[in-house]
Amino acid sequence: MLRLQKFLAQAGLGSRRSCEQLIKDHKVYVNGKVAILGSKVSETDEVTFEGERVLLKTADLKVIMLNKPRGVLSSKKDDKKIKLVFDFLPKVQNEPDWIAVGRLDINTSGLMLFTNDGTLAHQLMHPSFEIDREYLVRARGHFNEQKKKNMLSGVKIENEIYQFSDIVPGEKQSSNQWFSVCMLTGKNREVRKLFESQELEVSRLKRVRIGPIFLPSTLREGSCINLTESQIKELQNYGKR
Repeated sequence: MLRLQKFLAQAGLGSRRSCEQLIKDHKVYVNGKVAILGSKVSETDEVTFEGERVLLKTADLKVIMLNKPRGVLSSKKDDKKIKLVFDFLPKVQNEPDWIAVGRLDINTSGLMLFTNDGTLAHQLMHPSFEIDREYLVRARGHFNEQKKKNMLSGVKIENEIYQFSDIVPGEKQSSNQWFSVCMLTGKNREVRKLFESQELEVSRLKRVRIGPIFLPSTLREGSCINLTESQIKELQNYGKR
């Protein structure tokens, strides 16, 4: 017997948290009845989502990385006909769909990870596991030690605390300067908001690392590759337990 949200996650419908929301929104049925959060199901139960039966599909654990270009949306559907990250991924048949491990906004490029395992996706995205992310940032404006201290100690923005776990100033180019920054959370536009709070305007933003996985310099924008078994094991064992 599995808890329903875990069953849905393992079937590839999303993270456990997003599957819990599907249950709360009454989009999931078990044996023809509206599902209740926390209930358990077995292989003999008929679980349906949006009218289609949900089946646990056995497949080898897979993780792929994509070098996301700017101007591409990190979603599965868009009414404006904008290019989506899923357009760059290999198509799957008779296996769970790809689940994005977090997102990047449309103007941010770089490393994105996708997996066919909902449990792993949840682990990599949940703040309690403290999976750090590294970004290269080009920003315009005056930078000093006080601003660095502010961003490391935390800045209250929209009633939430935003902060970097590390920030390393780099090359200066006229009024612009490059930075390498790390953070343990993935709030919406967090890097940009932190820089903006210190009167620094971000003009380029690229993610180059998630946990132990670095974006290879040889991987062209719009291209993706499979992670090796050893890389996947590193991901599974990375972060706080």
